[in-house]
Amino acid sequence: MKQIVLMASAATLLAGCATVGPDYNKMTQSVLKSSFESKHIATVDRLEQDAVQAACSEAEMLGKDLDPAVRVKLEAAEMATIKQPADGNYFGDWTKAERIAQSGNGHTWKVLKAGTPNGGNCYNCHQITKKELSYGNIGPSLYQYGKLRGAGPDVVKYTWGKLYNAKAYNACTIMPRIGHKQILSEQQLKDLMAYLFDPASPVNQ
Repeated sequence: MKQIVLMASAATLLAGCATVGPDYNKMTQSVLKSSFESKHIATVDRLEQDAVQAACSEAEMLGKDLDPAVRVKLEAAEMATIKQPADGNYFGDWTKAERIAQSGNGHTWKVLKAGTPNGGNCYNCHQITKKELSYGNIGPSLYQYGKLRGAGPDVVKYTWGKLYNAKAYNACTIMPRIGHKQILSEQQLKDLMAYLFDPASPVNQ
């Protein structure tokens, strides 16, 4: 019963944040923190927002777009986090990428076997291959990605950056920062890059 009351209070506070002021934001955070607990690799510190998350949350609550100057500043800070491949090679093994794209393992509360690699959960938001019929449409289709765009240095570097930290290009995107937040390793990112660009990949058939 206590938990239901707390969650109802949180919903009420969130609804009032747009009109009442920052003190209620703090109260809401306090309620949320008292309603959750750390479990395995999912820890309460996930409730702490960084600068870009806080700015986008506030803008959404107020029903407004980010101030253009704030957006530029935030995206520049996110762009600075993008690390290019250490060896200068952007491409790995595309044959390993379908498993990465399908898997939702990692960064969840459940216990995983030690050494189980994280997945990208890419199909939750994107169409990637023609064979897979179950996919989300929150993000654009990636089918024939390389075939349509080519593999010039600009598009390759852009794609790497988008995978690494999408907020560098759109501060309030809901796409996870899969490189910056170490959801996927550099090698996994390379495998996904090969999946998107290699002419032999099913993505480009």
